[in-house]
Amino acid sequence: MDNHRSFAATDRSYLALLKREIHSMANQLEFPTHRLAEIDLIVAELASNLIKHATGGEILVRSFNEANQSGIELISIDQGPGIADPTRMLEDGMSTTQTLGHGLGSIKRLSDTFQIYSQPDWGTIILSRIYKVVPPRRLSRLDIRSIVVPKPGETQSGDGFFAKIAPEQVKLFLGDGLGHGPEAALAVQTAIEALKTSTEARPSELIRLLHRAVKKTRGLVGTLAFFDAKTRTWQLCGVGNISTTLKGANFSKRHFSYNGIIGMNIPTSLNEQSLVMEAGQYLILCSDGIRSRWETYKYPNITKYDLSILAAALYKDYARKTDDMSIVVCRFN
Repeated sequence: MDNHRSFAATDRSYLALLKREIHSMANQLEFPTHRLAEIDLIVAELASNLIKHATGGEILVRSFNEANQSGIELISIDQGPGIADPTRMLEDGMSTTQTLGHGLGSIKRLSDTFQIYSQPDWGTIILSRIYKVVPPRRLSRLDIRSIVVPKPGETQSGDGFFAKIAPEQVKLFLGDGLGHGPEAALAVQTAIEALKTSTEARPSELIRLLHRAVKKTRGLVGTLAFFDAKTRTWQLCGVGNISTTLKGANFSKRHFSYNGIIGMNIPTSLNEQSLVMEAGQYLILCSDGIRSRWETYKYPNITKYDLSILAAALYKDYARKTDDMSIVVCRFN
């Protein structure tokens, strides 16, 4: 999965650079000219809203090219006053400042996927996805979303996420290379390359494969989660400080990893933990770039939204900003 880049939107002097960088990312996907112009407008409106209404914020951006779909994902995050009635604010002409009030409505019209989540005195998250070719609408039992952001000042993330999806089984991996920067990124990418061709049936077996594959790197911590669609059961095994929790409305079950470092020292005995997923539950994995004592109860109705909104809310409130940061959320409908 492609990682996100973080762009600060704190004052207008930075907007030209922000628009240029995101335009370049979209151009590499060979969007048609008129669509590039629309992406430019979305970026301008998102950044303008952050500066005018929230005294600054952050825009997470990733380009994606997966499952025969390519496009740009934009997530605007702020710590501002929030919006009491987001639906009303989408109406053209509605504004809380002396402006025309067309911003949010324009973003919604130009986006293929658009959602806004806000709470008064908490802030606002806006999700916009623009596809090169809009995929047909279809119901999927599986929903996986991730946010992976490098430590501020780094261009490569030492965290990495990978998903291997088959009709009856899904394999998820979240890894965190020791430290940060290029050497940490090499460790986690070496593990992901080994995962791509692996055939191991159990997470513990795959941990051992990764342990051998990354011996020449600085090593990493990581968790593997296998989901069996027939039994609706997760099998989990991890080494090191990846936080993994199965959550529901009135349910929370945490997976505890083994001590050690993949590529350096792992326990001689590794076993899986089994968790049965019920309707409405979702699995969350976080690297230690996210503070460990996170909670989701403070986000009313957030699971009714795209899972990227939930990932962004956890990132907004719990990201350390002193390390690489990653969050993965998975749900089967």
